[in-house]
Amino acid sequence: MSSNRRIGLEQSKTRALLLDATETVMREEGYAAVSSRRVASRAGLKPQLVHYYFRTMDDLFLALFQRRTDEGLARHAQALESDQPLRAMWEISRDPEGTAVIMEFSALANHRKVIAAEIQRYGEKLREMQTTAFTRHLAARGVDLELYPPAIVSVLLTSLSLFLRMEDGVGISAGHAETEALVERWLSQIDGAPRPPKPTAGAE
Repeated sequence: MSSNRRIGLEQSKTRALLLDATETVMREEGYAAVSSRRVASRAGLKPQLVHYYFRTMDDLFLALFQRRTDEGLARHAQALESDQPLRAMWEISRDPEGTAVIMEFSALANHRKVIAAEIQRYGEKLREMQTTAFTRHLAARGVDLELYPPAIVSVLLTSLSLFLRMEDGVGISAGHAETEALVERWLSQIDGAPRPPKPTAGAE
């Protein structure tokens, strides 16, 4: 039987604060530390507000994951439309904060089927986007798609960067510099040298 209890509006600033607080707790302390009291305390709000906006903790985790994936898909779509999509994907995948949250959600998925299903949905959508863009990009660069299948390029770039960040997190660095240098040489061959960052508004 469904509950008739009112749920707070999705566009509420309070709801956004709770999601921000949940992400901070996950990143700094791990998903196991997330509770209504812990989240509310970090957000500077009353614990009952957590369940005003989210019926269950699964709903809270799911809302946070969906917010991140919506932002992530938009960011990836923009990167894939650039003239250096391989390099753009590599840089996005190397983001240490993003990797930390991904790892927490992956661990959470072992216990929450709803999160596992969302990770699968997001992963398949992202892989499809990357493969389509890489197929077009590599073909335009004259790369043999049989020697470098776009789907495999997608897997290698994203999984390698994730693995390196995971090892960084536990203090393992042997071979990292050499691996990143190898990837950089390959990216330079296909995408060209990295572009200097664009000057910010008002910069001299």
